Amino acid sequence: MQRNATAGGNIPALGGRELLAMIGDLGTPHELRVEDWDRLPGVHRGPAEVWAMRERAMAIVTASNVPAGLVITHGTDTLEETAYVLARTLPRGVPIVVTGSMRTSSDPGWDGPENLRDAVAVAGHADARGRGAMVVFAGRILDGSDVTKLDTFGVDAFGAPHAPALGAVEAGTPRFSRPADPDRLRLSARDLTARVAIVQLILGDDGSQVDSALPRFDGLIIEAFGRGNVPPGAVPAIRRWLDTGKPVVLASRCPFGVVGGEYAFEGGGGQLLRLGVIPAGPRPVSLARLELVLCLSAGVRYGGLPA
Repeated sequence: MQRNATAGGNIPALGGRELLAMIGDLGTPHELRVEDWDRLPGVHRGPAEVWAMRERAMAIVTASNVPAGLVITHGTDTLEETAYVLARTLPRGVPIVVTGSMRTSSDPGWDGPENLRDAVAVAGHADARGRGAMVVFAGRILDGSDVTKLDTFGVDAFGAPHAPALGAVEAGTPRFSRPADPDRLRLSARDLTARVAIVQLILGDDGSQVDSALPRFDGLIIEAFGRGNVPPGAVPAIRRWLDTGKPVVLASRCPFGVVGGEYAFEGGGGQLLRLGVIPAGPRPVSLARLELVLCLSAGVRYGGLPA
């Protein structure tokens, strides 16, 4: 992005080669191959565009001339969605690193150069092999299946509330604190066309929004309170979803922790889990939704999302 006076704010401006020319030496021994895939704000990238990027990444990492690693620069608004799709559906042999910046190239303190240098360093590092898709941001190395945006403006906007970081980049050198897991389950999804709604329940919720989503969506994410508790007035609507055989996933509005089954009162998380609602596991709401989209696309049918 750059600030544009005519537009009145920040807009996409730099292609890949222009970006490299502005930043200069990235300090890597590897030959760099640049491909301009698109130049969209993150929120202009929908399911079709994310899946097309996934398909292009798949072609690159499975080609005969396999690169040491792949770096994708991405708008931060939907960076976590792209990273999650890549992490859950691509082979884990070739490192794929997604990065971006919270400041534009017009701003003092532009964080893009450092993030890109770190991303290239990680993607080309021998210890990165077998880790699949990662996010490198503000010196942190995060698993693509764990990462979420936690701050609207801070340069250290990305974190992993449900898992420790994979490592950090220190003075340009990646240091990993967790071993690679190349055998992690990969979903054989075909696309991102499954329609999954997110309904955030509110004080005294009567289930009307849950009911209104039923005829229009293939699956539902409930954003509940605390450990997965909901107002009792919403329970009949949730039962109607389950009666149709459509999956309902229970997540929490809390940024840390997961839903549980301790509460047995009407609307308690324990009651919902016994009814057949699926716990979201260690995922924020946005990534629980993507997991269900991918599971529906892959034809997965079981009683819980993979941890």
